[in-house]
Amino acid sequence: MAKKDNNFQNKKVILVLNAGSTSLKYKLFDFQDLNCLLDSSINNIGHGEKIRNHHEALRKIFLQFNNLNFIAAVGYRFVHGGREFTKPTRLNEDVLKKIEAYNKLAPLHNPYSLAVARLTMLFLPNVLHLAIFDTSFFSNLPLVSKIYPLPLYFYEQGVQRFGFHGISHEYVAEEAALLLKKNITKINLITCHLGGGCSITAIQKGKAIETSMGFTPLEGLVMQTRSGDLDPGIIFYLHDSLKLSIEEINSILNHHSGILGLSGRKNYLSLLKGLRRGDKRAKLAFEIFINRIKKYIGAYSAILGKIDAIIFTGAIGAGDAITRQRAIKNLKILNKSKILAIKTNEELAIARIVKKEVID
Repeated sequence: MAKKDNNFQNKKVILVLNAGSTSLKYKLFDFQDLNCLLDSSINNIGHGEKIRNHHEALRKIFLQFNNLNFIAAVGYRFVHGGREFTKPTRLNEDVLKKIEAYNKLAPLHNPYSLAVARLTMLFLPNVLHLAIFDTSFFSNLPLVSKIYPLPLYFYEQGVQRFGFHGISHEYVAEEAALLLKKNITKINLITCHLGGGCSITAIQKGKAIETSMGFTPLEGLVMQTRSGDLDPGIIFYLHDSLKLSIEEINSILNHHSGILGLSGRKNYLSLLKGLRRGDKRAKLAFEIFINRIKKYIGAYSAILGKIDAIIFTGAIGAGDAITRQRAIKNLKILNKSKILAIKTNEELAIARIVKKEVID
């Protein structure tokens, strides 16, 4: 556990919770200046006997404090809010039930965020609980980006591009504008969030106009365990000819594809080690990963025209220079664009929104 200020319990504090399928990140921010007072996480939830589920993880977090009176408000990251939740939303049981409808579209995150929110609301019944959605940043995508080329009635039934990692894309875009000393409404950016999940967004004058993830977080770039873009006909072939069930195909595409499926390596650091050692499967996976990034950057360059900067973020994007260098190599169209590595801070972005909601 990383503590930045041992006296935070004497302050008015915002708690931010960011749940994944096997992790729970939590940060405490001073309400006045949004200085981070505590930054920690519990990982490997459900693997082994120490922390069996997110309820146990949350209890472990709260038990370290003498009391919880210092927490003034709680913010939660939710991956999917569908069409209904396009703005920060105060939580109650009715809202939580509506959010449940999107669990199948974001199965690695939404169910765990819901579980954490429900228990936290029991621990802290008298404070503001605010959900912030990754999909919100993309709620006003142009129709040419939002609508899939299916019969139009499917769009009317809710099938559309939602986009994800929106909190991160918006945060690093705002940080880039500060670094460039320009108003965000005056610049064009390509933001690349590269981590376990990966996505790229084209931002024109502060607004997202294209993004690589779609109806679910499965579309787009090659990811650690997700396939990203592929010919939909492959799914029919796997089902009809190879006799795989829909459940098996879903599991393959979400949990056993991408870098893991290509290289057999469970994380990106292991992939890079294999690359340095000349492992052929690692090299192939890396080249496919980079090729897909370059394709999206090239496509979004064509859509945006002038590009002020390309921002790389996420554990891979902001942390690994080799990937950044390879991703922009020989892209001459970007000669006049700045290349920035900016560490994302989704929790700070959420804390800012929570503070504004409390003040308003």
